[in-house]
Parts: sequence; C-alpha cells; structure tokens
Amino acid sequence: MTETKVIVIPDGKICDYVDGKFRNDTPEEYVRQTIEKRLVNEHKYLPKQIKIEYTLQLGSRKPRADIVIFDKDCTEQTQENVKLIIECKKEAVEARNAKDGVEQLKSYMSACPNCEWGMWTNGKQKEVFRKFINDKGQIDFMDYNDIPSADGSLDDINRPKRTSLKNAYDDNLLFVFKTCHNHIHVNDGLQKQPAFFELLKVIFCKIEDERNIPNPLDFYTTSEERSNPDGQLTVKKRISKIFERVKKKHGKIFDSNDEIKLAPRSLAYIVSELQKYSLLNTNIDIKGKAYEEIVGANLRGDRGEFFTPRNIMKMVVEMINPKMDERVLDSSCGTGGFLVTAMTHVIADLEREFSAQIGCERKNWDSDSIRAFNDRISDMASHYYFGFDINPDLVKATKMNMVMNNDGSGNILQTNSLLPPHEWTDEFRTKLAEALSIEKSELRSHNTLAYFDVIVTNPPFGSKIPVKDKNILEQFELAHIWENNKKSGVWTMTERLQSSVPPEILFIERCTQLLVEGGRMGIVLPDSILGSPGLGYIREWLIKNHRIIGSVDLHVDTFQPRNGTQTSVLFLQKKTQQQKDAEEKAGTMADYNIFMAMVEKVGHDKRGTPTFKRDKEGNEILVPDTNSVFVIGETGEGDKAVSHQQKKKVEDDQTPDVPSIFAEWKKQEGLSW
Repeated sequence: MTETKVIVIPDGKICDYVDGKFRNDTPEEYVRQTIEKRLVNEHKYLPKQIKIEYTLQLGSRKPRADIVIFDKDCTEQTQENVKLIIECKKEAVEARNAKDGVEQLKSYMSACPNCEWGMWTNGKQKEVFRKFINDKGQIDFMDYNDIPSADGSLDDINRPKRTSLKNAYDDNLLFVFKTCHNHIHVNDGLQKQPAFFELLKVIFCKIEDERNIPNPLDFYTTSEERSNPDGQLTVKKRISKIFERVKKKHGKIFDSNDEIKLAPRSLAYIVSELQKYSLLNTNIDIKGKAYEEIVGANLRGDRGEFFTPRNIMKMVVEMINPKMDERVLDSSCGTGGFLVTAMTHVIADLEREFSAQIGCERKNWDSDSIRAFNDRISDMASHYYFGFDINPDLVKATKMNMVMNNDGSGNILQTNSLLPPHEWTDEFRTKLAEALSIEKSELRSHNTLAYFDVIVTNPPFGSKIPVKDKNILEQFELAHIWENNKKSGVWTMTERLQSSVPPEILFIERCTQLLVEGGRMGIVLPDSILGSPGLGYIREWLIKNHRIIGSVDLHVDTFQPRNGTQTSVLFLQKKTQQQKDAEEKAGTMADYNIFMAMVEKVGHDKRGTPTFKRDKEGNEILVPDTNSVFVIGETGEGDKAVSHQQKKKVEDDQTPDVPSIFAEWKKQEGLSW
C-alpha cells in the first residue's frame, strides 16, 4: 500500500478540485470549486470530462470559459465537441450584467455548435439554459431546473425518483440554501427573517415528501411548469397539499391557518433547487452547518446570542457523553445545535446496538427495520430531549432543526428560564410537566426543578444585558452579595441582593437547579468567571455544589468574527446531598483531580476565515480526500482504478483531539460515564 502523499499549497493559492492546479484563492474561485465538487460528487462527471479555463474562439476574441464538459468517450476535446459550459462569478456580479452575465454565457454556447447546456451562477443566483433551434431556424434558449447528470437523463431533473435523490456534499447545501433565500428576499420583497421562515416551510414540505413512503415523490417541478404561469400555479397547489400534511404533523411549529406565502414563480424556483437532494440522508454535519449558518445570518438577536461553532459543540457532547435513556437539556438552545449534536451522538450508539440485534449493518436493513429504527429515534426525541429559549423565532428554528436532522422536534419550549417557576406561563408549565410525566404543581419553585441528567449549553453572557429583576435575583445564591475574609480567603453569602447580575452567572445556578443529583453539565462561560479575583465566590460555590470534572480553555478567536470574549468550557457533575453533608461534617472538600486542556487552534481566525495546517515554510498542506475518490472501474486483480484523486486541506483544529484524551483520563480516574 502506498503512503499518503502530502502536497503543500503556496500562500494565497487554492488547489483546483478537478485538475489539481494551483489557482488564486478568490471569491470567484470559491464559487467555481463549489460547482466542481457538485459536478463530480453529485452529477457524477469524471474529472477527465471537465476542463477548467478552456479557451474558446469567438471571432477574433479568445475568451476562457470557467468550466466546460465533454462526453465521457470524447476523443478530441475541441470546441466543436463541448457539451456543457458553466460560468462562475463572484457574488457582486449580477446575472443581467452585460459583460459578465447570462448573455456572455449564451454567446459562448452559441459559439460551440454541439453545446446543449449552460449554467451561470454567482453563488447566490443560478441560471440554467438548454440551447435549441426554434421554428425560425434561430438559436434559442429554454430555462431549465438544472444541468443533466453524467448519464444524460432528464427525467431526474424534472421529477426525481426516490432512488435518484442525491446526498448533498461539502458546502453545496449551504450554497443552495443561500441561493433560495436570496431569491425569496429579492423577488418576493420579503425582509430577511420572513424570507427565512418561508424557505423553512418549503424545506419541511421536502422532508415530509421524502418520508411519505412508498408513495411517489410530489415535491418537484418540471422545467415546463417552472417556465410558465399556469405551470407555476400547478406547482404551488401540489406543494400546498404537502404543507397541509406538514401542519397536521407539526402542530407545535405551524398554526392550522399557516400557508406558503411565496409567489408561484418563486416557489417553483425553490422547489427546482431542492428537489434533487435527499435532506433525510444527507450527512448530518453538512445539514447542520448549512442550517445553522443561514439561521445565524437571519435570526441572530441582541440578547448576547453568539451561536456555538459546530466543532465546539461536538467536542463538548463527546466529552459529556449522553446516554440513550438520559434526559438532555439546553436551557439556552438558540438554533438547537447542541441538541442535534447530542441526539446524533446517541443515535450513533443506538445504530450500533440495533445493527447488533438484527445482525447486519444499516445499509442492509430492510424497510421494516428502518421504520422501527426511526420510530425509536422519534420516541427518544419526544421523551429525552428538551430545549428552552426566550426568543420565539429561535424556538421555532430549533424545532425545525430537530425535525430536519433527527425525525423529532423534542420538547422545545419558549420561556425565560431564569424566571421563578411560578411566573412561567401556564402553557409552558403544562407542556413541560406533560413531557416530564409529572404534575404541573410540582414545578413550583427553584428548588423543585431537578429533572435532567445532562445539560449542554452556551448561555447568553455580557454585562450589557444584566438581570435586575428582584423576583428573579432572589432565587439565586449567586445573586447575593458575598463577602471575602481576607485572612482565610473564605467567601460568605450575605442576605443582601446585588442590584444587577450578568445572566451567565445566574444560568450556572439555574442549570445546577435543573440537574438531578449526579447529573453532569458542559457549559460555555467567559474566562472572567474562572479567573477574576472579585468573582471568587462563584468558584467557591461551584466547588461546594459540584465535582469539577474539567475545564477546556478555548482560543480567543472561537466565537469570532462576532465576539472576541475569551471563553472556556466547564464540565461539572452535581454533588448528591449525601456528598455535600459528608464534606460539611468533615469540614473539608473531597480531593480529586481535574482535567485541564487548552485549545490553541479552532479551525478559523478572528475574521472567521477557515485556517488550515501548514508546513515549516508556511504553505498549506493537502492530503487525498478519501471520501471523494471517483472509482471508474476495477482491474482483474480487484484494484480500484481512479480517474483523479481529489485532495483536501487539513483543518487546523485541535478540538477533535480533546475528547479522546479526556476519555483516557476518565478511565484513569475511574469515571464510568
């Protein structure tokens, strides 16, 4: 077996996905690389069919087309044999731009006698054309949903079958979501937030249609329907019928009088962009990244909401290691990233257990096994996963995220979770009590909330959003004024309340109140809580009420480009009353080791730009992408023959390493979870 070949990329360059050449790393190049990945991984074109920056002859001019495609068996890759042309521009360029827009693409297609297809995109807009000769013998162009795949079939473009649905790859789903959202924003005149929720309605219809087995797919538009008003109305009626089923199934998310408000033309466009993908089967990380990025861009509030990066969430969840029968809560759930990550972690364990029970891997499960497995996931979501958030839009977004990723919206509820329980709305208390299988009256005070086994959360924090309400503050020991004995260093709580307290301090205590004895918590906190001399009382309170399992110091750029606060993740296990009584009787705290780690690299810089590993000379490193090697056949000896081995950069991120180190440490410490 040959060793992995490592290639270094000069600074400011990018390695082309198809031909492996170094090109300048520009916004336009990002769009082209996204399209190239789609061509190879979704449309199944061989890299040898694809030529980059291909020179065309247009009279005396010799422009270069961004991407051209030839037939697989074409022996002469000449202009006469070009079948498909793709033009990629940066976001700032509009399709109607006289020089670089759609007309440029059409002139290129006209100059290639056998070129039937063309696509123009700037990453936000996409235009696809099929060239034909009209009744007058002139070259004309018809709008189409998408370019054909390598096999040339148009059936899947117009009405895909379940077997032809494709899994999204890399950034392609994010690319599509942005394109769709931009289309709604521009063409329907909706502000960003309403446009986002209209897009989510359509996404829900897509998911519902995929789940409607064994019926044929109804989430589609043909190119003919999309191109005329009557056809667009037909599409709207068809999708609206699916939405009626969505509303019945997800009454917690949609009202019975909700409707899709998009114009028929826009809806047909969105459907055409989404219809070829399987949103159910696409990798959960790809879906999560696309969804959470677009949610963050449209629903970010002003309450100290800084959504946690996915790599941090994965690190925290892997370290806290939730089990199948444990209640998991995010008390400030935002877009639902922590909950989806936690469920994904548990589903992986469940899949291994399920596969062992039926004696085969998931890919070989029959339809009954798949249905039973999905039922188990839905049951788990409805009984064991909870999310609270004060922002009603984020609550809805979290529910949608749960449904899109894990077949269940869990118990995602809107509330200010810092309020005294008796001030929670009757609706919230009723729903929470039902989900916990308890009487509503039991949720009566801050002392009667201990129902959750695991909490993973990133609470809102910041001195600009302090809590001043006395009714809230008096529930918390950490809201009192504490005095420090300078001789002994001991902090003592007084009866007096502080006038205002940053919310993250109160969330620490509220999360502790919500945990069962022995329950564990992973919480993101500003470093000031762990290091500021004036906040020593918080650390004393933490030690008194928890075993401090670990602390992971995060790089200052973790939440950039939106927030430069230095943060850590604190891992805590709530002490039992028996443990606390024993320590109080002994007059000393139990002695134990604490896991400490420092993450110095998080995969992006302060501008949010991804960072990658470099060699000693400072050049980025490339390694083969084992997930995207396109197999074109096998030799007689069974060796796989590949047309071109795509390469990928290596993210400069230390967070994936921390859980495995932590797992070894836990073994040494005798911690079984």
